[in-house]
Amino acid sequence: MPEKHVDIYTDGACSGNPGDGGWAAILFYRNFKREISGGERDTTNNRMELKAVIKGLKMLKEPCDVTVYSDSRYCVDAFLQGWVYGWQRNGWRTASKEDVKNVDLWKELLSAIKPHKVTFVKVKGHADNEHNNRCDELARAAIKALPPVIPKAEGEGASGEV
Repeated sequence: MPEKHVDIYTDGACSGNPGDGGWAAILFYRNFKREISGGERDTTNNRMELKAVIKGLKMLKEPCDVTVYSDSRYCVDAFLQGWVYGWQRNGWRTASKEDVKNVDLWKELLSAIKPHKVTFVKVKGHADNEHNNRCDELARAAIKALPPVIPKAEGEGASGEV
């Protein structure tokens, strides 16, 4: 069993859904605190929520006992209700036989969890949890920090050729 306990608070945000998105995580270990964040274009809120957890877990250098705090029912309930394991068993299909969305990130998250003992805790979003609120600030700031989109010249194709 891992000896080190780490708390990770996460949040994702999107300006439009889909749209520009941001993710953030704050890691706490003893008196150590680390904030990380990033953004992407043309994404969804759920993808950013997943990305925040993945990025937080990937910061860990050795197996740890981890508590992940998230306001995303999508992320938390997938583990607390066991959905993600059912999806995996069913070839990434839901109980209603539909394709699971964001399979690439679910697989990446399962891989990031593997070395750790992870517990998920649902927190109320945009409420009185200072760390969740800070993650929201960081995720929104990451959206604003995305480089500006340079519009394509008229008649320019996807390859940049005219």
